[in-house]
Amino acid sequence: MLDTNAVLDFMGKKLAVNIQKALSKIVDTEINLSVINKIELLGFSKVEQDIIDFVNYANILPINNEIVEKTIEIRKVFRIKLPDAIIAATAMVYDMTVITGNTSDFKHIVGLKLFDTRKKRSDVST
Repeated sequence: MLDTNAVLDFMGKKLAVNIQKALSKIVDTEINLSVINKIELLGFSKVEQDIIDFVNYANILPINNEIVEKTIEIRKVFRIKLPDAIIAATAMVYDMTVITGNTSDFKHIVGLKLFDTRKKRSDVST
């Protein structure tokens, strides 16, 4: 599941070449975004058409009761912003890896799988 910063870095071609290639393979297969990521990506005053198209093509994972309960559990244990808690809970409920350039927001959440786009690895799986 792609985090907002990973989408923006990918679309802006700001990632290391091997990371860009690995994310291209994922994007070509299936794009998974939390509804929070959709809100963040499309909530700017000016949104470029390629971002709109990217989001429209993506599989948007809605917030359901299981995600709400997991979010509450995460927020009770970890000091984390609500949007990041929802993103983490969504990934955990759907058994996905959060692909992000900002692992510091998520790194303390036990059981959450993370892939850091700022590291030079290409073994990404969602």
